[in-house]
Amino acid sequence: MSNKNRLKKQLELTNEQTSPLFRIMWTQNINEPNRRHFENNICAFHIGKGYILSVAHNLKSEARIFKSIDENIFTNDILPYLNDAQKQLFQNCFLLDTRVQKRYWNSTNPNDYQFAIEALKQINFDTRWVTFLEKKICQAHLIIQFKNNLFYNNTELSKHFTSSTYFAEPAINRHTFLVEVELVEAFYDNDIALYRIVNTAKEIINAMPIVTIDYSILSDEQEHYYCLQSSPTSEVGKLLNKAQIEGFTEHFAIFQERVGGNYILEGLRYLIKGYFRFGSSGAPYLVYDAKQNEFKANAIQSEACPIQLSIDNKRDGNFQYVNAIATPLNNIKEKLEYYLNR
Repeated sequence: MSNKNRLKKQLELTNEQTSPLFRIMWTQNINEPNRRHFENNICAFHIGKGYILSVAHNLKSEARIFKSIDENIFTNDILPYLNDAQKQLFQNCFLLDTRVQKRYWNSTNPNDYQFAIEALKQINFDTRWVTFLEKKICQAHLIIQFKNNLFYNNTELSKHFTSSTYFAEPAINRHTFLVEVELVEAFYDNDIALYRIVNTAKEIINAMPIVTIDYSILSDEQEHYYCLQSSPTSEVGKLLNKAQIEGFTEHFAIFQERVGGNYILEGLRYLIKGYFRFGSSGAPYLVYDAKQNEFKANAIQSEACPIQLSIDNKRDGNFQYVNAIATPLNNIKEKLEYYLNR
């Protein structure tokens, strides 16, 4: 009977109606469908009360440029630092919409795009995604998709969404709903970020599947350990696959950051053996609790871990990414309990 129970729960983890796995994307011009833009896609999962876990390293990566920007930021934080040629380029490429006091990218010349990126880099304009959130250049949204046009098959819940937060995508046979999140706290050393759903009706949050947390540090003999991630060839689907804890490391790595200065990733990590796709950062590792007939989140996918191969007696650059590095959620247990128990 336990095997049947586990199988049922496994299938639920990959079903669009019952999976706690989502994606977070950075959105620009969310209320303007013709100008709406999505970037910085990352896996995330719901741990209850509207709290969402993902990784932190994408927050410090650079967007390099923006599709739109408030006139105030454009005038005060960018133009004064450009030379005359750069000013002319930016004024020609970013046109002002006086109705909303925002400037929008308007050039179709790829050279202009690259020149603008280089100019922003030259004046040290901060294009990190975390800064875009702080300056409200972008918002962050959960991407929730279904085969039909109802939010969790509920007509009443679907009424909460508008043309800004719902749209059909016939090309992929999906209907996309957007739920806004804000960054609560980033634990950069552990490569974990905690978000919270905001500006959303409570009944919407309550309808979203969750996965509870198992804070145990598990041994390398742990059975029934799985990774829940996007499907191998598309971010639309979901995949649950077996994983194995192969070892432990007191981690140390330097995250290269041009704007804010490098920072250190450190602390306890699992070395994981098992399939993971590139783009799976933020995916949860789950352990099956037979007594409660429940899968629980135990760790979060953080980095790829390469082995170095010798090809033609050469080793430089010959890396095969077979193992993964995952952060046990025990590393931030006190912080998570603080937020979840408030």
